[in-house]
Amino acid sequence: MKIGLLMIATPDTVDPATVARKAEEVGFESFWLPEHPIFPVHSQTRHFFSPDGTIADHYAQIPDPFIGLASAASVTKKIKLATGICLAAEHNPLVLAKAVAPLDHYSGGRVILGVGAGWLREEAEILGVNFSKRWLRLKECVQAMRELWTKGAAEFHGQVIDFPPVRCIPQPVQKPCPPVLVGTYTYGEKSLRRVAEWGDGWFPPASSPQELKESLRTLRSLTETIGRDFRTLDISVFLAVSDAVPCADLIKQYEGAGAQRVVLVLSRAEKGAAAYKPHLLKADEVEGTLEQLAEQSVVRVL
Repeated sequence: MKIGLLMIATPDTVDPATVARKAEEVGFESFWLPEHPIFPVHSQTRHFFSPDGTIADHYAQIPDPFIGLASAASVTKKIKLATGICLAAEHNPLVLAKAVAPLDHYSGGRVILGVGAGWLREEAEILGVNFSKRWLRLKECVQAMRELWTKGAAEFHGQVIDFPPVRCIPQPVQKPCPPVLVGTYTYGEKSLRRVAEWGDGWFPPASSPQELKESLRTLRSLTETIGRDFRTLDISVFLAVSDAVPCADLIKQYEGAGAQRVVLVLSRAEKGAAAYKPHLLKADEVEGTLEQLAEQSVVRVL
């Protein structure tokens, strides 16, 4: 079982490099940063994790994950560097591919790209995305980047993404390219079909271990139907936890359900809670908090 750590960074938190360095020191396998490229001042969209639909202020303060991961790469040697998640549908795939490839190149092949289509309609539309076609755009974005990462001269001609032959150098160290995990907030067959068809793995929020187990049965069936090997998929879930509440037993349950990685989101909520208030780490909290979280989870338990 691989255990990762997802940090919610803002201008008021400690910098990601400091957290990543300590996370590697205490034994975490991967370090994850989320993304919101911009944030609308006015929005009618309700947040599905919030009881009253309110969108917490930290969403508007999240820095560019690739800047944070690049800084983390410079002070670490082996911890995986991951986006949890990158809203790839809101990016130009040519520019995004050019950001991911050098990060993988200079870090020695440590990138995991968690991607999503986005849930905030106003954000997507400001960035020029047709919200109703965001999943199609995400799929084509991933397909286009794989072309750019694996060919000396790549072109792509899709329904929403189209470009003539171009070169994207340097290419990633990982071959054929960094793994792309599909982030979804639902466990339905429609979401799972996307993972089966074009994802290298799945990265949903942790529902119950039983629901995860049942969904993986569906995902296995879908992959078998299209001729893919289910065993090649990276199954990761993110789980809100508190450094003060032991979660090793819960993580073992997710492992038993089929998860290969659990990514811990440091929270001030009770363990396993979907609606959480993130623990925004200050500089003087990093040492003690991450050591305690490692002890209470599985880094030193399993």
